[in-house]
Amino acid sequence: MLRPILLATGVSGTLDILLAMILSSTLGKGIPGMLRSVASGPFPGAAEWGAGGAVLGLVVHFTLMAIMATVFVLAARRFPDITARPIMWGIIYGLITYVAMNWIVVPVRFGTPLPPKTLSIITQLFAHVVLVGIPFGLITARTLRPSLAGAPAAA
Repeated sequence: MLRPILLATGVSGTLDILLAMILSSTLGKGIPGMLRSVASGPFPGAAEWGAGGAVLGLVVHFTLMAIMATVFVLAARRFPDITARPIMWGIIYGLITYVAMNWIVVPVRFGTPLPPKTLSIITQLFAHVVLVGIPFGLITARTLRPSLAGAPAAA
């Protein structure tokens, strides 16, 4: 079970943080500041911690991604349809994580107004569905499904 969690965390975590870095740079905000902002979720003072706060932001990001991957993998083990239809379930999970993070966690923690701005909705839906949910589904299905080559022949 550790393999799909680590792979999903690494792949989706990297894709998601790269998008955040690109958006931060494109919108004229610095990458270190964005990373410190991520760290400031659980560590409010991190926004003022310089390079250490930025590194902590990466740690927080990948920790959150590992938690999301673990939940997905545990669900896939419990409900085999998830590995049978990984893209559909990845999209659904991406939508669930989008709502949880952008309509509950971030507004409650940072007091951001609802609804989010249109650009935020578009970029965050893309990130949660395409860069997180679908890779979670495909990686989990690939690593949890029994190998057809090694499976015993049906009687």
